[in-house]
Amino acid sequence: MLCRLGGRWLRPLPALQLGVRVPPLAPTSTGGIKHSALPAWAVASVSAVGSGGPGSWYEALATSAPVQGAEEVLLGVHTATGLPWWACIGLTTVALRGAVTLPLAAYQHYILAKVENLQPEIKNIARHLNQEIAVRANQLKWSKRAARLTYLKNMRRLVSELYVRDNCHPFKATVLVWIQFPMWVFMSIALRNFSTGATHSEGFSVQEQLANDGILWFHDLTALDSTWILPISVGVINLLIVEIFALQKTGMSRFQTYITYFVRAVSVLMIPVAATVPSSIVLYWLCSSFMGLSQNLLLRSPRFRRLCRIPLTKSDSDTPYKDLFAAFYAKFISRT
Repeated sequence: MLCRLGGRWLRPLPALQLGVRVPPLAPTSTGGIKHSALPAWAVASVSAVGSGGPGSWYEALATSAPVQGAEEVLLGVHTATGLPWWACIGLTTVALRGAVTLPLAAYQHYILAKVENLQPEIKNIARHLNQEIAVRANQLKWSKRAARLTYLKNMRRLVSELYVRDNCHPFKATVLVWIQFPMWVFMSIALRNFSTGATHSEGFSVQEQLANDGILWFHDLTALDSTWILPISVGVINLLIVEIFALQKTGMSRFQTYITYFVRAVSVLMIPVAATVPSSIVLYWLCSSFMGLSQNLLLRSPRFRRLCRIPLTKSDSDTPYKDLFAAFYAKFISRT
């Protein structure tokens, strides 16, 4: 049983009561002691970050307040529910994504919908401004460069005034990224601390529990997934999210196209990366990606969008899932 002491979770051990320092080693299924099933670099990095060397930056991050907060959240859910760690990781992920990122994702869609509805007005302003600048440039004998700079300066000002008027600056749509990505990093590092015994407060006891609280083919959550099922699943779900976004955008700009290809490449590269970290982390990534896919599909529902008071746009459809399936079939299946 875990107990709380001085703001830290501890598990009383006889050796610790006698003043003997016990190294954080994971137990084997036969009851003995084994070395970590992680690759050598993963274990070596734990000791490498201890004394201000090249890994001191990671030590600072791994012991930072946000990571410790993530550890407290995981331990609190585990203690409150009594669930095995595989279920605890999944439940915590669903709770965080539902309570934090889903509202932010709805707010992102709200801002983007208002920006989309401003496009006809922006195009109308651009047309009139272009005509006025052309007349003015002809009267004052401006060069093409001066006329262009004047047009851009005034266009930025007018568009900015529209965003202020409707309270929908596109930068507000990025708040999801600034919250979701750090949360993903902090949770991943917290689970790595648990799995490698690097955490200073409860590494031994939680590592022992993780080694026996898996399910199906990944019984040991501190070990790698040698079957590659979890890593490949993470990559596939991330690719599905990217493709849903790409199918939703009919006329992407060159920049959006490059970003889409970049995210596809990152999704594929996540597969070998996920194959080199503990299964507890990969399980969290899989649950997080699955929740991201679910939220993406949910926010396409007209009923849910009305519930979130997301404005109607010209691109909205009454049958989004049917349209998505038709686009997916036309792009990937009918061509084969």
